[in-house]
Amino acid sequence: MPIRENKFARRARERDENTSTNTKKVLYRDQQPTPEEQLARLEEDIRRLKVEFDIYFNGAAKRPPYDTKGRVDTLIKRLADERTLSFAQRYHYNSLAARYSSFMQLWRRTMQEREEGRGHASRRQAHAAAAAPESKPSTFVCADARGDVQTVRGLYDALVEARRRCGEPTEDLSFSRFHRMIAEKSEALKERVGCERVHFSVAVQDGRVQFKAKAEK
Repeated sequence: MPIRENKFARRARERDENTSTNTKKVLYRDQQPTPEEQLARLEEDIRRLKVEFDIYFNGAAKRPPYDTKGRVDTLIKRLADERTLSFAQRYHYNSLAARYSSFMQLWRRTMQEREEGRGHASRRQAHAAAAAPESKPSTFVCADARGDVQTVRGLYDALVEARRRCGEPTEDLSFSRFHRMIAEKSEALKERVGCERVHFSVAVQDGRVQFKAKAEK
């Protein structure tokens, strides 16, 4: 004959079952990302950091992307101490770390050259910058930078022309590279701000090129 459960025993059992279920949910939420997920995140962050440095070196950002760099440095160190990596995962990590190290050397050298160039500009560039008259901004509004090639081409031509007037080099900026950079910056800005379009402007002020991007709702 089955034992009849009184209401106090039933409530205690239900409370224990709920506690067990909630504990499992908390443990599930607190699970750490797997090494494979961390490697995928590292690869994506390195790619994003390269794009952000390209944007900075081309004058579309005021400061280097130190926040993204800090995340990459932290993940690099964390995975270096990860002892559960398989042989294939360790090989993948070493490849990403070597790529990041190569990028860092290039970025440090480029930043050093920029800093030295500010104090030792050639007479030709200094004269061109001083002689370049200020201009009204050339403005461009783009909703789909990847698909609207004509608008991005106009923005590119305006930037190249402004650089020439200021005596700045233009050979290092191809249209394909510029198009990719603008598309990625537009998508990141739209996602962060929640806007539908991005407003770009190019102008010459105080002998220097001013290239800006802002959200337009």
